[in-house]
Amino acid sequence: MLELSGVNSFYGKAHILNDLGFSISTGEVVAILGRNGAGKTTTMKTIMQLVRARSGTVRFEGKDISRWPAYRVAQAGLGYVPEERRIFTDLTIMENLEVGRQKQRDGFPFWSMEQLFELFPNLRERRDNRGKALSGGEQQMLTIARTLMGNPKLLLLDEPSEGIAPVIVEQMAETIQQLKAQGLTVLLSEQNLHFARLVADRAIIIEGGSKRFDGSFETLEAQPEIRDTYLSV
Repeated sequence: MLELSGVNSFYGKAHILNDLGFSISTGEVVAILGRNGAGKTTTMKTIMQLVRARSGTVRFEGKDISRWPAYRVAQAGLGYVPEERRIFTDLTIMENLEVGRQKQRDGFPFWSMEQLFELFPNLRERRDNRGKALSGGEQQMLTIARTLMGNPKLLLLDEPSEGIAPVIVEQMAETIQQLKAQGLTVLLSEQNLHFARLVADRAIIIEGGSKRFDGSFETLEAQPEIRDTYLSV
């Protein structure tokens, strides 16, 4: 479904992604792991064309999207949940969800408002509250729900467990497991190895913008030197 090949991305003169390449198959949940500054968020933004790669290609369903505008990438079925959430704080939960609405996509999960409230019961209870009245965890739920209103084919989650209470982290893990059960393909970036292991089929470790590992969590656990080199604080 998604393939990156030889991707190099920069911020000004700073070279962030270095010949990065990996692929994701339909229905997979894949976690990009790495320390702060490893290039995880830049990877997400490069896929969405919010950061333009200077070289290399990003392919989605076989199409080269490397020069598409970000809105066209979203219309094609890539849904992005940024780390900073970016909800509309002066709009209610209901209004935020309506902003994200897109048409149903044949052969992919469809999300109605009622289904999203079943997935996130906290949002149902506060559906008429404005975004600024929500806790950090509730804002994270709202951001994911708003993205799902776009009926994405592939969901990009940037640091979904970052800065939220442990009880909400557990809810978030259950939510991603439910999304996988619905057949949704998910790419998430994480520093929390425990959380990633709970939800993902496979791990990709990046450091210095380059891929250092790509495989199962069982393989990663069998190679503690990789975990200690690239993930330990």
